[in-house]
Amino acid sequence: MITLYGMSSPNVVKIFLMLEEIGAEYGFERCDVILGEQFSDQFLALNPNAKVPVIVDDDSTDGPVTIFESGAILIYLAEKSGKFFPAEGAGRYHALQWLMFQMAGVGPTFGQAIHFRDRSSGNDYAIARFRRELDRLCGVIDTVLATRAYLASDTYSIADIALFPWMRTCTRFFADVEFGPATRRWYDSVAQRPATVRALNVVEGLSSMDRKSMKSASPEQLVRYYGRPRD
Repeated sequence: MITLYGMSSPNVVKIFLMLEEIGAEYGFERCDVILGEQFSDQFLALNPNAKVPVIVDDDSTDGPVTIFESGAILIYLAEKSGKFFPAEGAGRYHALQWLMFQMAGVGPTFGQAIHFRDRSSGNDYAIARFRRELDRLCGVIDTVLATRAYLASDTYSIADIALFPWMRTCTRFFADVEFGPATRRWYDSVAQRPATVRALNVVEGLSSMDRKSMKSASPEQLVRYYGRPRD
């Protein structure tokens, strides 16, 4: 049994997608990061970096395994299941490099673009900087997808699983971002996968819970969540 700890954030959505794709038996434990549950002693024992997602796999042959960082979790689950990540050869490293592209580029840039978009003053440079980089990365993605069906190759992989939740989040926060035709084709293909539909049905319920937490959070909790007071 695998237990996933998280909320409705894009990095957690990646793991829901993967678990559904490989048909894993899993449970879910919500960690309300808006209200600060990630700083509890119990959660810090799982991830001293106080971030979601985290998985605990009780079925490992070496005893329970705890893994944090969404990219590491995707690789672990892919190797455990033998799916969505070539075992060897150039294809393995193509998938790995595009997974790192998402982890090091798309995720941090999109996250910062969303963060500064919600600030009301004093961040014009940050808003412009991260939005320009977001648009640039979307252009890279469309250029690549114009040459093949999926991000790393013509086969669906953990690189696509990692990217999809962030592209989905981009459409929700930036109505003026226009995906290119190749990206739209890819996005629709991933969105229609049965595992994606199942995962997003679960995530919608979690999103509702997270919105309620945001409304009920105290000023002190919001300071901690955002790293500084909201403007």
